[in-house]
Amino acid sequence: MTTKKMVLVVAVALVDADGRVLLAQRPEGKSMAGLWEFPGGKVHEGETPEAALIRELQEELGIDVKESCLAPLTYASHTYETFHLLMPLYVCRRWEGQVRGMEGQQLAWVRPTRLGDYPMPPADKPLIAMICDLL
Repeated sequence: MTTKKMVLVVAVALVDADGRVLLAQRPEGKSMAGLWEFPGGKVHEGETPEAALIRELQEELGIDVKESCLAPLTYASHTYETFHLLMPLYVCRRWEGQVRGMEGQQLAWVRPTRLGDYPMPPADKPLIAMICDLL
């Protein structure tokens, strides 16, 4: 059995006042470009998942989130060709600032029942059912 590198990333289901969930499209030049995903990113060495998510949301979306507004929901564990991804998913309903694509990425506010209409990376797809059950 071959051991693959474990990659820890963190993601969030940002939920607006209308109960819609934010998806971000992976930009050109990144792996899986064009696919839609829940915002987030890699957890750096020595960083907690919550701190990583707060940092990533500031960098990617220009919003400020308090740790107390992040509620853990579930996680994804998925083996890709060259690594294994472990991705905790949080839910957040409160933030400060206007959500915008700081890295030029497309954003979409989507009703939970329509999340499956968007092409997503394999690790993100199983999370849809959990989000639909919550919302």
